[in-house]
Amino acid sequence: MSSFSNIDEYIAGFDGDKKTLLQNIRQLIKDFVPEAKETINYNMPTYRLNGNLIHFAMFKNHLGLYPGPDTINHLKEDLINFKTTKGAIQIPLDIPLPKDLIQKILLHKIDLMKDQKAGEWTKYNGNWAEANEKITQIINNTVLKKEFKWGGDVYTYKKKNVLAFSGFKNHFALWFYNGVLLQDKYNVLVNANEEKTKALRQWRFNSADEIDVEKVKQYIEEAINLVENGIEFKFEKPAPKELNGLLKDILNQDDTLFTSFNTLSKSKQKEYIEYIEEAKQEKTKLSRIEKIKPLILDGKGLNDKYRK
Repeated sequence: MSSFSNIDEYIAGFDGDKKTLLQNIRQLIKDFVPEAKETINYNMPTYRLNGNLIHFAMFKNHLGLYPGPDTINHLKEDLINFKTTKGAIQIPLDIPLPKDLIQKILLHKIDLMKDQKAGEWTKYNGNWAEANEKITQIINNTVLKKEFKWGGDVYTYKKKNVLAFSGFKNHFALWFYNGVLLQDKYNVLVNANEEKTKALRQWRFNSADEIDVEKVKQYIEEAINLVENGIEFKFEKPAPKELNGLLKDILNQDDTLFTSFNTLSKSKQKEYIEYIEEAKQEKTKLSRIEKIKPLILDGKGLNDKYRK
């Protein structure tokens, strides 16, 4: 059995549609639970958030998902069309990736893990007791409310996420969920991931002595005022998917199919377009188009059977 040190290496071991499917489920998990940490466990791609969130693995005829027996039992009605074992779900390779179902699995697993003890966010907190105490004392004198989300404490105001903090191996971080909108008068905020992070910004400290209480108060008060004034970062909606390529050509050749497609909602059209685009080979695209024709003619979405 091959050994992998990270998920990139695991995915690189596959070609064609299998590789694309692995890339898609990886992106789905990362988009839905951006705080989860990627690793390899049991020689499988794994996401951790206050413990193991989910594993997945590619096989000859199916993609295996491993969210644990509690989640599988809880969602047994949703999984009636899939082969399952005590801890595994088999997703056949000849069907679209059931994104809504996977999100439901992740939501339930996150909910289960809320009651578990210290997760990744708090792994190193024991090394940052003084820093934690300083920030906690500041927050205790504000209107912020502590809630448990995604395996750690998040401080909110009027049900809006404002900030969180934690100690890490080499630094202590305080982050603001709408940090990009703060004035940052002391030029201390950083973007932890330029490629993906849009609104969140971190303030990092190498020791508790670096935490200037008065400056931190100013930033927290400004972050609260953003919520009070209804100001938040507006994520740009992606442009609608344009019909193109082989799917467009085939739809244009069949007036009934074309009309049925255009009566679907934009979200359902997007699902079909992406499903065909994901296929690398023309013969696979043609095979998928033949499978979806009856669904389109019935006015159904690609993943309607997984929606409740």
